[in-house]
This record gives sequence, structure tokens and C-alpha cells, in this order.
Amino acid sequence: MNELQPVALERDGATADLVVEDGRVYCSNRREFLERDVAVVGDRIAALLADADAVIGPETTVVSAADRVVLPGLIDAHTHADIELILDRTVPDLLATGTTSIVTESSGLGLLFGSRGVDTFLERTADCPVSTYVSLPPQGFVDTFEPATGSPAELEALADLLEHERVVGVGEIDWIHVVGRDAPLEALYERAREVDATIVGHGAGCRGESLRAFATVVDNDHEAISADGIRARADNGIHVVGRCGSNRDDLGALIEAFPDLDRGSVSLSTDGVASADLLDGFGMAEVVRRLIDAGIRPADAIDAATRNPAEHFGLTGRGVVAPGAAADLLVVDDLETMGVETVVADGDLAVSNGEPIVDARTDPYPDYVYDTVSVATDRERFTAPLEAAPDGTVRAMDVGRGLVTTETTVEAGIVGANGDDSDDGTARRLGPAPEHDALTATLLDCDPATDERGFTGFLTGYGLETGAVATTGTWESTGLVTVAADTDDAVVAAERVTAMGGGFAVARSGEIVADLATPIAATAAEMPPDVFATASDAVVDALRESGVDVDLPLLTVQTLTFPGVPALKLTPSGYADVLGRSVVGLEPSGDPSP
Repeated sequence: MNELQPVALERDGATADLVVEDGRVYCSNRREFLERDVAVVGDRIAALLADADAVIGPETTVVSAADRVVLPGLIDAHTHADIELILDRTVPDLLATGTTSIVTESSGLGLLFGSRGVDTFLERTADCPVSTYVSLPPQGFVDTFEPATGSPAELEALADLLEHERVVGVGEIDWIHVVGRDAPLEALYERAREVDATIVGHGAGCRGESLRAFATVVDNDHEAISADGIRARADNGIHVVGRCGSNRDDLGALIEAFPDLDRGSVSLSTDGVASADLLDGFGMAEVVRRLIDAGIRPADAIDAATRNPAEHFGLTGRGVVAPGAAADLLVVDDLETMGVETVVADGDLAVSNGEPIVDARTDPYPDYVYDTVSVATDRERFTAPLEAAPDGTVRAMDVGRGLVTTETTVEAGIVGANGDDSDDGTARRLGPAPEHDALTATLLDCDPATDERGFTGFLTGYGLETGAVATTGTWESTGLVTVAADTDDAVVAAERVTAMGGGFAVARSGEIVADLATPIAATAAEMPPDVFATASDAVVDALRESGVDVDLPLLTVQTLTFPGVPALKLTPSGYADVLGRSVVGLEPSGDPSP
């Protein structure tokens, strides 16, 4: 007899460790709300009882759910928990939003350090009150625009991690890397298939025959931003992951398409929540509330944040309120507000009266994850050679459509290589011309597996009139990016970011006016969410004061390296013409050499 049966049998003397009583319980296997008490032993649900009085003892923690609703703990089906603000510091606030489990790519530690970084992240989250499941970062084996940096030994080490009980698959892959071409990461996918692990898709802009081909590779995709795109993914057998987070809100498209979808093949995600939004209470409970408010049947909305992602990713015992399941429970005021009152995570009370009662973890990470930014910041690196576009007209990225940086041309400035006013043509280089809305955009490679490389391109539509911004928070790239209206300020900002071991810095007139340190793998901060939010706001404010007028000024810079948005992007060797799958240079003629 297992340890749950005495409570389930209501044996004399058998007591539960925790009981949630008098609530309307969402019984997942019946998809109905029933008047039940939930009895918990250890970290599992022992029984759903009509009256749990018989198993309540003097040591039993009793939670009243009178006039409230009891749900399974909510699951975020896609996020990034080791970039921006490390998961350790967000756990209390995350639990307070009703989220008890996450599926996250190791896109910070894993991207920079490969299998070693993933190992560290798994160790760090082993006892986390938020159950953390990981997908492996595949970017080291992508060779679309640059040679793959991952070695055969590293591929084998990552593949071996697929056997880990909390590794659920391979992280998101941009469709351009795998549709219609061979890629080194296919060996990783073969191993994933052998162990029945999932492969996460990033199908922005993928449609028609390309989507059909993409569906032969990936199992789910969170990038559909229209109802037709969602239907097309479902038609091709791709598990739909609806997204509503700080960077994008695509719930409207999901709601429109929902009547045409298999209810069991839809999950919900945030794709990341900014600290300020987290502090405001935004999380999975709010995502579910919005679906219900839009007219989606409550059972369908709840399943999309519980049993559906649990089944899709193989999260054994998660996502349901049933005997033997993990004791992840959420008590909300009602389904109209989804106000989080109580959270039980793996049998332990984590949120009471709407307030988290667990502490953030604050001890440092291993030494190797710090001080990882070591790049030369000579002034010349933030300009481009004049011979790359001798007449001064250069190919540029236009941010007029937000994160989709389309190709255009601008008139570059002509600057001295050392900041002087020499008329010597050999000493002159291409630089920013903010009066023409022509900014330099430089990517310096920080990957320890490659020789130091860098490329300076141009950006328009960002609005920066003076100064520069630098960051190592680059998506799908281990790099340091600067956007500059002034080359000297680009150097100042880059030097500050390097000194901090990663982060964001804004320089103006030779001085740092705002910064934010992210020293863990150069991508994640280790400060309380409120401190992070304040520092992030200060960086944004400094950019606004410098003229930046785009909606998401930090994200715009971070995604200049991100080919997942199919447009013109930065690589260390030139521009990535994403749809053309080629590297091109500054010359607008289309000369493929940068």
C-alpha cells in the first residue's frame, strides 16, 4: 500500500499534510467543477473527498476555499527564465500570478556555455518551488549565416541531456534554418525523436509549403500572430501555443481561431514577462482570465494552461487535480477575476492571502558564469571601412515596422578613424549621421568558441539623436551590440557593459547616463524584480531623452541579431538577409561580401 492510500481510505489515524476544503474544484478528468475537499500527502494529491474532516489532524495545514474555485497549478508553456532577470529572484512573484510550472529554453546560460550552462541551470532549479522544465538551445549548431560553433563533443553532451527528467526537448528553432536545407543540428533532432522529446518551433513568417515542411521538423509553435496562421499550424499537426506576454499579445488571434481548433491541442504561454508586469500581477492566471472573458469556455481555457501543456511536454503528474497527481493547486476568487488567493506548489503552501510566503534565492552562481565579456572596444570597431560603400550610401536596417527591420539605404557619415578631422581618405571611415537618421549598429562577437569578429552596419527609424546604447542581451547571439549617433559614445557604452560583465548602458556626451548590469552569462541580472524594473525604466528614460521614439527601445536593439523575425539582421560578418539566407554587406548593390 502506498503512502496515499491510508488518507484515501480515511483509515483511523491517517491524516493529510494539507487539505484545501470547501471549494469548487475543477476536476480535470471530468472537465467539471465539483464540491470537493482536496487532501494532500507529501507532494501529491491523495484524494478528492466530499468531506475531509476525517483526515485532518493537528499537524494538517488547512486552506479554506469557501466560495472560491480550486484549479490545477498553471503552466507557462514557453518562456525564457535565464535571461534579463534570473528565475531565482522572480519565483515569489511568479507563484503569486498562479504559475507553478514553466517550460523554458536555457537561452542565456545554455546559449553561452552550452551543455555546461544547461547543467548549471538544471542544478539551480532542482528544488525550485516553480517546477522548471528545460528545452535545449540549438543555436550552436545553426550554420545558415555563420559557421556552426558547436563541436561534435558538445552536440553529444547536449543530446545526452535529453535523458534528464526535466529536459523536455530542443528549444525553439527559426524555420529558415531547417526548411529546405541540411543543418548540423539535425543530429540533435534525431536524438530527440529517439527519446520522444519535443522540438519547439519559431515559425514567424512561415507559411504555405514552407510551413508544411516545417511541420515535419517541429512539434509546436508560438509564433502565429493571425487566426489564419494559427489554423494553418493546426491543419499541419503543429500543437498551437498561444502567446500573451510583455513582448507580444497574440490572444486575439487565438480567440478568433479557437472554434476551429482541437481543444486538446492548444497551450498558453507568456514567452516572457517583464519585471514591471510581473510586479503588477501579470502571469498565467491573467492569460486564462482574458480567454474566459472573451467567451472561451472556462474548461477549455484552464486546460490550455494546465493539462494540455503537461500532456504535450510530458510533464508527468502536472496539470490536473486528481489522486496521485502532483499537489500543484491554485485557489482563485472566481473565474471572472482569476484573483489568486492561495497557491500550493508540490504540496507546500507558497502563496497565502494573495501574498507569496516563499523567499527568493539569492546566493551567487558558479564563478564561471561571471565576467564573460571580453572584447576589444577600439573606436574603429564601431565604424565601417569607407571602401565598403565608397559613395557613402549604405544598406541599412529600418525599424519602421517594429522588430521587423526591413532593408533600406541611408547616407552614412564620414568620420576620422581616431576621432580627428583629418582629410586623409585612408583615415576616414563610415560612421553615424544622426541628422539623416543614420545610426551605426555594431555587433561584436563574444562567443568564446570563435575568434573575435565584428561588423558595423546602419540603422534608421530608431530615433536616437545623440549618444549611444550598448547591450549584451542579444537574442540568439553571444554578442555585444551598440546603436550609436556618436562613435565616441558607442565606445563609452560598450566599455561600461564590458566592465559590468554584461547588461545595458546608455552614454551621452562621453558619460554614462543609465545602466543595468546582467552579469550571469552576460544576459541575466540577479537583483530583486523591483530594482530591476527601476533600472530598466531608467535605461528606457535615458533613451527617450536621447530621442528614441519606438515602442520597445530595448527590445528593438536586442533583436537586431535575431533572424527569427525574417528581415535584415546583424551577424558578426555582415547583414543576414534572412529570407535570402545569405550574408550581405554595406554596398546596396547586393554584393555578398561585407
